[in-house]
Parts: sequence; structure tokens; C-alpha cells
Amino acid sequence: MENGSLYTNIQNNIATIEFFHPAGNSLPGELLTRLTTSFNELSDNNEVHVIILKSEKETTFCAGASFDELSSISTVEEGKRFFLGFANVINAMRKCSKLIIGRVQGKSVGGGVGLAAACDYCFATEQASIKLSEFTIGIGPFVIAPAVARKMGLAALGELTLDATNWQNAYWAKEKGLFAKVFETIEEMDKEVDNLALKLSQYNPEALKKMKKVLWEGTEHWDLLLEERAKISGKLVLSEFTKNALLKFKK
Repeated sequence: MENGSLYTNIQNNIATIEFFHPAGNSLPGELLTRLTTSFNELSDNNEVHVIILKSEKETTFCAGASFDELSSISTVEEGKRFFLGFANVINAMRKCSKLIIGRVQGKSVGGGVGLAAACDYCFATEQASIKLSEFTIGIGPFVIAPAVARKMGLAALGELTLDATNWQNAYWAKEKGLFAKVFETIEEMDKEVDNLALKLSQYNPEALKKMKKVLWEGTEHWDLLLEERAKISGKLVLSEFTKNALLKFKK
């Protein structure tokens, strides 16, 4: 379980991607690669009309980057490669021909917020608070910033980034556009996730594909943009500030 797990299930034209990592559903490089591969494969699968993205357990949706891997980065190239993992996932979700429904049952940090923002429609529970804590370890949310700003606006991105130690609750995130609906319980949320997925799966798949393109118009340059952002983060993670901050965090 060191690199986590990822399972894909397809039923009635609905694909469900479910990921897990024992460290708060964090995302090591291998899990990021598997997520990217899954979205790319499902994009080309004619049996799939819509995708649900979820994580296991009931507490944390996604704790973002793997701190163990961040701590082990020793060169600029290694740093760029790690952050390209997040860039590749976001770009795969952006270019995926299928609409993606996010199911956020708990807290999201950093890359986890980026993952939610890259979904086309996102449900959440009241426990789904969010935080961009990258400044506290000497880096910034550079790779996920385009996805967060697209969904929530530049002002919300700035507020999350600058107020790096505080959580914003699920209703704040809904007000800013990250979540479409917020529910008191996971059971209530899952019912609505299933209902929407079923409805979408029965619509004209060609109409869904064309609408997906419309929703992501203006992002065609993101392949290059996110690669440049990965370079920035890859350099910053080697700074003395970040190395010391990661060491304190691990202790």
C-alpha cells in the first residue's frame, strides 16, 4: 500500500475511479500516473458516457502531494517530474472526452483541491473543508492554480493561497463555485451522485462530448502552462526553507 491503490469500475455506461492512500489519500507519483492513465483510457472507451471520481474512507478526500516523496527530491529534474504528475492529471481530466463528477466526502488540501476543481461537476459533504497550504512549506499552488482559478475565480485562489494556515468550509467553497451542492451526510451525497450519473449516462454521448469541450474552452494552452508551473515548483521544493519545513512536518 506504499503507493496507494486505484480501482476503476464500469457499469451501465458509468465509470467510477476510486483511489486510496493510507496517508490521508495523498498522491505519490505512481498514483498520479495511474490516475492520468485511467482518465486517458476512459476518454477513449465508447462504453463510458460519464465518470465519477472518488476516494476511499470517510474522512479525507485528498491530502495532496506525498510528503515522503517531496522530502526525497534532490534535483530540479526530480522536482519537475514530481509536479508534472499533478499537471498530467489535470490535463487528462481537462482533455477527457467524458464529463467527470467529483464526489468529495471530506477535507482536501493542495493538490486535492486541484483535483476537485478539475471535475466538471462536484458534490461534497459538510466535512469537505479545503485549504491551500503550500506557502507554509515554501512552495506555492502553481500547478493547480489554473484549475482552481477557472472554477472559483482569481480572488478565491488568492484568498486560499495567502491564508495558507486556515481551512475554508464546504459552504464557502460552494459559494465560490468549487462545489455544486453540499450535503449533511455521505449517504445523501451518494444518492445525488448516482442520480446525476445515471441521468448523464442516458443522454446523447455526442452531446456530452461537445459540451465538455465548451466547458473547457480557452484552456488549450495548459499543456505548456502547467509544465512551466511544474518547473517553478520543482525548483522551489529544493530550497532550504522547504527542506527545513518538510523536516519539521515529518517530526
